[in-house]
Amino acid sequence: MTLPAKFLLIIFLPLTMAFSALHHGWANYDQTKTLDYTGLVEEITYENPHGMLQLQHEDKTWTVVLAPPSRMSSRGLSKDMIQPGDSVRVVGYPHKEVKDEMRAERIYVSGKKIELR
Repeated sequence: MTLPAKFLLIIFLPLTMAFSALHHGWANYDQTKTLDYTGLVEEITYENPHGMLQLQHEDKTWTVVLAPPSRMSSRGLSKDMIQPGDSVRVVGYPHKEVKDEMRAERIYVSGKKIELR
């Protein structure tokens, strides 16, 4: 292996490992407990590896992990359909360890049901 290749490997391998540790594993969500919440969107991101939104439901703000943008678009959920202040309904599963985080299986926007998984 050449010196530049070794240098790149030394630099990028730890970065790759760090980013993979940040990615959510679906096994971390409890599929035996279904959550069904309607609330106001405080913030939304529509970017890879998956979209996320902050949902104000009653006295809590939930972090809602959505599908990847390509899947959301192909299933009818475009980037401009949800804005901060909009009311949405999400159905999904709570994270086993992270308080107030859930993985959305489906989302209802303006009365339209969109399957995310």
